[in-house]
Amino acid sequence: MLLGLISGLLIIAQAWLLASLLQALIMDNIPRENLISQFVMLMVSFTLRAIVIAARERIGFICGKVVRQQIRGMVLDKLAQLGPVWVKGKPAGSWATIILEQIEDMQDFYSRYLPQMTLAATIPVLILITIFPINWAAGVILFVTAPLIPLFMALVGLGAADANRRNFVALGRLSGNFLDRLRGLETLRLFHRGKAEVKQITESTEDFRLRTMEVLRMAFLSSAVLEFFAAVSIAVVAVYFGFSYLGELHFGSYGFSVTLFAGFLALILAPEFFQPLRDLGTFYHAKAQAVGAAESLFTLLSSDGEHITGGGEKTLSDKTAVILEASELEILSHSGHCLAGPLNFTIERNQRVALVGKSGAGKSSLINVLLGFLPYRGSLKINGNELRELDLDKWREQLNWVGQNPHLPEQTLLDNIRLGQFDATPEQLQEVMQRAYVSEFMNNLPDGVNTVIGDNAARLSVGQAQRVTVARALLNPCQLLLLDEPAASLDANSEQRVMRALNQASRQQTTLLVTHLLEETVEYDQIFVMEKGLMIEKGDYQSLSQSQGAFSRLLSHRSVEL
Repeated sequence: MLLGLISGLLIIAQAWLLASLLQALIMDNIPRENLISQFVMLMVSFTLRAIVIAARERIGFICGKVVRQQIRGMVLDKLAQLGPVWVKGKPAGSWATIILEQIEDMQDFYSRYLPQMTLAATIPVLILITIFPINWAAGVILFVTAPLIPLFMALVGLGAADANRRNFVALGRLSGNFLDRLRGLETLRLFHRGKAEVKQITESTEDFRLRTMEVLRMAFLSSAVLEFFAAVSIAVVAVYFGFSYLGELHFGSYGFSVTLFAGFLALILAPEFFQPLRDLGTFYHAKAQAVGAAESLFTLLSSDGEHITGGGEKTLSDKTAVILEASELEILSHSGHCLAGPLNFTIERNQRVALVGKSGAGKSSLINVLLGFLPYRGSLKINGNELRELDLDKWREQLNWVGQNPHLPEQTLLDNIRLGQFDATPEQLQEVMQRAYVSEFMNNLPDGVNTVIGDNAARLSVGQAQRVTVARALLNPCQLLLLDEPAASLDANSEQRVMRALNQASRQQTTLLVTHLLEETVEYDQIFVMEKGLMIEKGDYQSLSQSQGAFSRLLSHRSVEL
């Protein structure tokens, strides 16, 4: 804004010098050699203005970039706070649209529109202050016509902002649907849904095209209205001075004759008077885009975070395995719906507990509430401390988790194994790679442990990637090991190796295993059977398998499947 104001003052200086030179050369017949200093000042003002404009553009971009980085950081922090369970409630494509495109659309709003709002109010005032002492009629013409431009811009802009808002909603929906279709491409082919989905995407794309054209139509209409009134105002100023020079009009110059200087100064400054408003009209489309983008960003950032499990400041005092105690525990969704419970159980220090049951019984919900990703009612204590009172970051540092789908975010195999433990020694790395059976396939990779595995671990099979996550868990033994169907997507060979390594690791810490592989629960201390969100049976493998309860029915069903 400051550089824009300096640029406006330089415009006035240029116009004044140029009008003075023309008056001196044409009307006063002053020799050119007597005007060298004024020529030099005019050239200096042109140069300075060019430098100021370049600096303003550069600084505006940098400021916009800083703001975008801050907004993106706020969004990512909010997503991390809300957790993956909440994030999965929307298609991944919609998050990509928010984090990338919608935040990018805030750039011009901060770097151009907001500064221009101030300049559109200050520069015209400075020009009026310059013109009124010389010719009040020209000043009145500009002063009267100026309010018409923002008035009509506002009327058109209201429609543009609303159209942009609808456009962003459509874009988020289209992006989410498209990415989901790409991920499920094989399933769509298997069920012969290809043509139907192509038709649906075509219709959605056409709807988005029409919405985009509506936004552009509003933008062009806004620019057309602005240019029309600006052109009319400048034309009226030119007509006034033309008739004044012809002797038809005799007012506006405070009783003196209208000079060439006054006419040139007013006509040079008249377009510059409307230029800030023109620029504001150009950037008004950026504001409409930003309003549409900010609406979804604000909805995300103001999402209710009270349901998040943690948020306290307590930390666990010791580094030994934990004791879990649940009393009348009800696990809730972020919307407050009860997913499981009431649950009552105790898991002792270093105890190994297997959680079994049909899909949808609430097993993964219990894992997620322990990770701090779901809210709860009742009591869930860790070593006597209520989970909601613990510092979540500190609590998660004491957890190891291995899920169904291995996630390897780093570039190389080595960095994924030592993620969070980059000071591990070569001996420690070698040991965990052997225990997790990573060594079996590592030597077949082109660069061994330093092999770049690609996005989504494309160079590795699912089984190999899962072994890498197991090695990562083994490298940093913690107080609680959470295993959520770690062998669900593996072939028989990989399943055997992964479960063998995890069973060895589970003896060093308190362990909770969610599994459909009932044969893996034989050596576990306790088995909790869940059904419809409740724990209906507890006991060891031998006692439960000999009873006529839910666990024995699961065993019979498993035997029939095999």
